[in-house]
Amino acid sequence: MRASLVIKNIDSLITIRGENRARYGSETRDMGEIKNGIIAVDGERIIYIGEGDLPAEIEIDKDTEIIDGRGTTVTPGLIDSHTHLVHAGSRENELDMKLKGVSYLEIMAAGGGIHSTVKSTREASRDELYDQSLKSLNRMLSYGITTVEAKSGYGIDDFSTEIKQLEVARDLNRDHPVDIISTFMGAHAIPEKYKENPEEFVHIIINDMIPEVAKRNLAKFCDVFCEEGVFTIDQSRRILLAGRKYGMEAKIHADEIKTLGGAELAAELGCISADHLIAASDRGIEKMAEKKIIANLLPGTSFNLQTGHFANARKMIQLGVPIALSTDYNPGSCPTENIQLIMSFASLIMKMTPEEVIHGVTINAAAALGIEKEVGSLEVGKIADIAVFDSENLAYMIYHFGINNTKTVIKKGKIIYN
Repeated sequence: MRASLVIKNIDSLITIRGENRARYGSETRDMGEIKNGIIAVDGERIIYIGEGDLPAEIEIDKDTEIIDGRGTTVTPGLIDSHTHLVHAGSRENELDMKLKGVSYLEIMAAGGGIHSTVKSTREASRDELYDQSLKSLNRMLSYGITTVEAKSGYGIDDFSTEIKQLEVARDLNRDHPVDIISTFMGAHAIPEKYKENPEEFVHIIINDMIPEVAKRNLAKFCDVFCEEGVFTIDQSRRILLAGRKYGMEAKIHADEIKTLGGAELAAELGCISADHLIAASDRGIEKMAEKKIIANLLPGTSFNLQTGHFANARKMIQLGVPIALSTDYNPGSCPTENIQLIMSFASLIMKMTPEEVIHGVTINAAAALGIEKEVGSLEVGKIADIAVFDSENLAYMIYHFGINNTKTVIKKGKIIYN
């Protein structure tokens, strides 16, 4: 075999090797770390991982790209499995209200929040949306991200805007080396004109929007904001079941602000992930553990909203819930593309170990997107999505927070960031 790319002399090669599924509990203690590691790639796939030198059967020549990994930590490419990538505008004008203690739901009820971004996104041209999203995608890449989930949800009742968001995500996936996996989230908020009759809007989502999104093959997942003042448990159930009927797997914004029973619903429906979970009940967490529903936690959102409340990661880990970690990048509640900062928050605030954290942004994030058989760990035969960090070990990378540790990013065997 000939290697097209080799990374050698790696101080800490973190493989996350093992079964191609979400890991939980004590399983996440083992990162599959190799000291003085070496990894070889042929084309898009990994052909060797080990310690020291390459075996004799793997050839290198003048065209082989060789990276010296001395002083670095090498991991699977990071995966951001919950973002609102495609949108227009920003909401820094809400900062003063937040500083005065106005809550997220109060800002939204006053016409701000999601409704503000809906207006900006509707008014933006396709090219404007593409350009703004491309800028954010490049930032994500610079932090070591090789795969991103992107939700719609800033059109809500303006279905043409929902379609526009999903088509921009599709085009970016075609044009950009980072993979983008799309989620339809028309059920992101109740539009003002349906406030008195939200059931009418639910009917439109189920009978008009979901079938059309499926017909155009624009989304892999269907998501809903199950929250007090937004979509009820019953409405969320019907929307997610309708999405599943049309081939879209279920995700859910669950128990972000109020304890509503979203975690229990995620377990009932067998959602691929339940996201946020800041206010999830103990019973809901237990149900998720029984069904091994992935908890996609978003500590940057809790930090930015300054509520003082974070998801109870330690309890989830103790009970055996698999945990993924994401930025929740969006213009309001978490306007950051920095996944490395999220990793630090998860450790410093939610008390997750570095081993638990790296599982949350690799194999568990991959499982939250249904791509764990191809990416999320470094193993022979898997796609060569690799991040090289300028840090001798993972703990220092998380401990030294607020900076960008990325040195090199490799996507499908090709260097795409240096």
